[in-house]
Amino acid sequence: MTKITFRKTKAGEYRGFTCSGHAGYGDYGQDIVCASLSVLVINTINSLEEITGEEMSVEADAETGTIQCSFVNPSLKETSRALMDSLVLGLTQIERQYGKKHCKLTFEEV
Repeated sequence: MTKITFRKTKAGEYRGFTCSGHAGYGDYGQDIVCASLSVLVINTINSLEEITGEEMSVEADAETGTIQCSFVNPSLKETSRALMDSLVLGLTQIERQYGKKHCKLTFEEV
């Protein structure tokens, strides 16, 4: 199962997120859920960096399937918030379609 945890402040500001594990929907290299999750997460990180110039720390470990993203600034730019909201929307749709057995989203207050 892939677990995605979004870290937000009490005021609703994104502070970062962690995505870890493999979905286990299909065989390695054939897992459409894992591929979908990866595309959404990696594209969002790339967009945050290239389009908005958001300052962040990103760490990845391909072996464990972990990506951790932490934002440097206490408040994201408006476009960055929209990208993060879009990521949550996409991941929520995958969770609904394929079930929490393969993808589970959680929100943590920091």
